Amino acid sequence: MAIFRQYIAPLLAVLVFFFALVAVSARIFLPSDMAAPAPIEEVGVSSQSTPSDFPPAAHNAS
Repeated sequence: MAIFRQYIAPLLAVLVFFFALVAVSARIFLPSDMAAPAPIEEVGVSSQSTPSDFPPAAHNAS
């Protein structure tokens, strides 16, 4: 158990750190339009469902 605590666990922590560093740094190499944050849009949600919203199997089950 000491080998895991002294060698393997710190190695895993360092590997996860470097993977995250590479993933975040990859934005440098993206085209400028893809490196921008995604746009935030309001999506209209209907609160009432009509029978036409259900799949055909739901009509037969009731």
